[in-house]
Amino acid sequence: MNECELIDDLIRYLSGEVVDFSGYEVDLSGLTDFERSVLCETRKIEYGSVVTYSELAARIGKPNAARAVGNALSKNPLPIVIPCHRVVSKGGIGGYAFGVEAKRYLLKLENQNIGNATATATQSDP
Repeated sequence: MNECELIDDLIRYLSGEVVDFSGYEVDLSGLTDFERSVLCETRKIEYGSVVTYSELAARIGKPNAARAVGNALSKNPLPIVIPCHRVVSKGGIGGYAFGVEAKRYLLKLENQNIGNATATATQSDP
């Protein structure tokens, strides 16, 4: 897939359409193995779903690394394609490179509100 297709898909996504970005290659070569594992696992979070930082840490086999997961997500080279906005904290929305309001907007776009998103994620949190 090329740059123009990505732009078209981003426009469709931001217009409220469900778009699958999994076919896009993302260069993660400048990241550590840990950061790559976090971002690769983040790509598996489906549209309209959320997980907590600690759940994502457990998924990569590092159950005590929730804070490190957050730091790895901050190095995401292609937000939305790698949907780090779908990772929330146990007690709220958590951080986002483009600001909490942008994260809240993306979650709302995917039919999640933070109260609902946190409750859903916490239910499956280890």
